[in-house]
Amino acid sequence: MRVARLSIDKLTVTYASERGPLTALRELSLEVQDGEFVAVLGPSGCGKSTLLNIASGLLAPSKGQVAIRGEPVSEPRRDVGIVFQQPTLLPWKSVLQNVLVPIQAMGMSASSHLDRARELIRLVRLEGFENHYPYELSGGMQQRVGIARGLMHDPQLLLMDEPFAALDAMTREHMTDELQAMWMQSGKSVLFITHSIPEAVYLADRVVVLSARPGTVLAVIDVPIARPRTLETLGSPAFNALCNRLRAFFRAPASNPDHTP
Repeated sequence: MRVARLSIDKLTVTYASERGPLTALRELSLEVQDGEFVAVLGPSGCGKSTLLNIASGLLAPSKGQVAIRGEPVSEPRRDVGIVFQQPTLLPWKSVLQNVLVPIQAMGMSASSHLDRARELIRLVRLEGFENHYPYELSGGMQQRVGIARGLMHDPQLLLMDEPFAALDAMTREHMTDELQAMWMQSGKSVLFITHSIPEAVYLADRVVVLSARPGTVLAVIDVPIARPRTLETLGSPAFNALCNRLRAFFRAPASNPDHTP
């Protein structure tokens, strides 16, 4: 029996608030297989970032279970990498030094991982910028540093929390292509949080659609579009049909959470 790289089973997350208990996620289940790119799509405030924090071990669930390769997740793991919405680079460190931060945080020798760091900098097409500082980089370049940093310790699962949301449209389109190329080359499993329907369809093997808060799975949609996907893909009938199918979930009346296009 195949064991999923990431398995989330009947996950519920409830926070305490001034107005009483607030449920962010309810009975949510999903899986990410080895080498699979899964996008999680949902409206703002539906618990997408909470889901990523649970999967990374940064937050404990109220109910349900999260497992990686069948092992329950109770704390951050070395085989999981995280890329945040903002790159959160250390301004006093160079590109190379920022990429090495996870290695140092794990108490390992940075000097013995220099070749790996430089290889990742080449992978994200920043060769020649190793000694530059964050203020010398564009937003897209900073985000590429964040991706390289997330891959530095060679995680088998990469969690990405709307990593391109703060970028302008042209940079975002470019970074989406860059990410597809890096994922195809690395073979990592990816759980990608987004609220962009075209971005989800362009990148993912499967799209998990979440309801408004409390977030639960409305549908899991396969994306049977050949790779590599290109600018021409964006205008194809298959691409537009999938985008329209996903849009229908968010046009559904709020009073009918079981609506299935």
